[in-house]
Amino acid sequence: MPDRLILYDTTLRDGSQSEGISFSAEDKIKIAKRLDDFGMDYIEGGWPGSNPKDMEFFARAEKIDWKHSKITAFGSTRRVKVKVSEDENIRLLLSANTPVVTIFGKTWDLHVTEGLRTTLDKNLEIIRDSIAYLKDKGKEVIYDAEHFFDGYTDNPEYALQTLEIAREAGADCLVLCDTNGGTIPSRIGEIIEIVKKMALGVPLGIHAHNDSDLAVANSLESIERGVMHVQGTINGYGERCGNANLCSIMANTAFKLKVPLFAKLKLSELTVLSRYVSEIANLPHREEMAFVGNSAFAHKGGIHVSAIRRNRRTYEHIDPGLVGNRQRVLISDQSGQSNILQKAEEMGLDLSSKKEAIKDIVNNLKELEHLGYQFEGADGSFEILINKSTGKHRPFFELEGARVIVDKHEEGSIYSEAVVKVKVNSTIEHTASEGHGPVDALDRALRKALEPFYPALKKLKLIDYKVRVLDSTEGTAAKVRVYIESQAGNMVWGTVGVSENIIEASWQALVDRITYLLMKKEINKNDIPH
Repeated sequence: MPDRLILYDTTLRDGSQSEGISFSAEDKIKIAKRLDDFGMDYIEGGWPGSNPKDMEFFARAEKIDWKHSKITAFGSTRRVKVKVSEDENIRLLLSANTPVVTIFGKTWDLHVTEGLRTTLDKNLEIIRDSIAYLKDKGKEVIYDAEHFFDGYTDNPEYALQTLEIAREAGADCLVLCDTNGGTIPSRIGEIIEIVKKMALGVPLGIHAHNDSDLAVANSLESIERGVMHVQGTINGYGERCGNANLCSIMANTAFKLKVPLFAKLKLSELTVLSRYVSEIANLPHREEMAFVGNSAFAHKGGIHVSAIRRNRRTYEHIDPGLVGNRQRVLISDQSGQSNILQKAEEMGLDLSSKKEAIKDIVNNLKELEHLGYQFEGADGSFEILINKSTGKHRPFFELEGARVIVDKHEEGSIYSEAVVKVKVNSTIEHTASEGHGPVDALDRALRKALEPFYPALKKLKLIDYKVRVLDSTEGTAAKVRVYIESQAGNMVWGTVGVSENIIEASWQALVDRITYLLMKKEINKNDIPH
């Protein structure tokens, strides 16, 4: 029996069945290499023969020298009316040339009679034949008992019998699957205790789906009951509501249950791994996720921030660094003076002796948020606000005038041009520029006017531009909030603007993005490219 928890990742197979995910073979190789470097025990690559991408993955995986992980091919038991030696699915499983094969079989009598349309005895024969054949070919065989908990509930004697047959045939691990995701933790625990009394003599595993939002809880319940093989996906990706989130399982197992994991498992890189898989999947990272989300250790309420400044344990259940995450203090209309002090410290600003300024910042913040501004992701605009309140702000230019022209032609094409007139010190610069839209044209014209004075602006990049309607009941006259995320060198920052006019809101955010960059250039020239 394993003396530590065995981690089995099925992101590349079960996770790829998530709505919105379509991994290429190259994507799968990239993720598999990351998982191997991280210290994952098993990586389920896919179902050979189900699509060309999976076949390409296995062909490429065979040529890679994996440092720790075992690559696994997934498939089903043989078909009802076909000999195991002649079954195409079994043949393709073997053709993947993986050291491990995982096959699933029917445990629920409903699926045997309605799905396979065969007898209960015939299904036992199918399970036995498939596992024994794969073992005879020298494979490590993991048996997924599909729908085990539903099967046990409807026909406990038969469900247990399928496990016994799989064990007799030589299965190296018996995985109990909550395929419908409808079982609650206490019931999972009860059934596992019954299975344990069978003394099957092989490791038990758990494979939980998240249809009741209990996949992680059910996995942890199983681990506490002595199950030492757990299956899941990074970020909980998977069909319907997803699979058990291995990120949460690993962190809880290591830091809460104190169950041993692979000694070289890189838990301090868990957040990086989570974000990497999100990026390859081309999905937004789930910021609310426990442990690895950007909001996992984010504090917004003033009372909370005041407490964590004294002792972070007051509102943080673990040190964020253990999973490669970080503490964040959010700025909003719920902020108190502690939020301002903490956030200023993160920015390298010392406000400890400026009590009146802090009060002004808090009051300004609450008023601005009432008007629709939001500073949680707009650190650039917030630091400018601090400098204005403490008398340290200096304008790098003055707007003399601006005009935006949008010309729509009958054939459908749209022409956008912006004209900007600014003053830098005593020099007037008057420029025009075209753009893909009015905001793009305005941004280009503004930077074109300022670049002769501030060459660092040539390296300024736009990462994201978002518009949020604040009150949809006002229709086209509604106030909007514009958020811009920018980058220059190794700096990334956000700025915000609010107005009933989208051009004016965009202008505010554009001016702040430039002001912040030039402000930082004065403070630390090493961070800003010339």
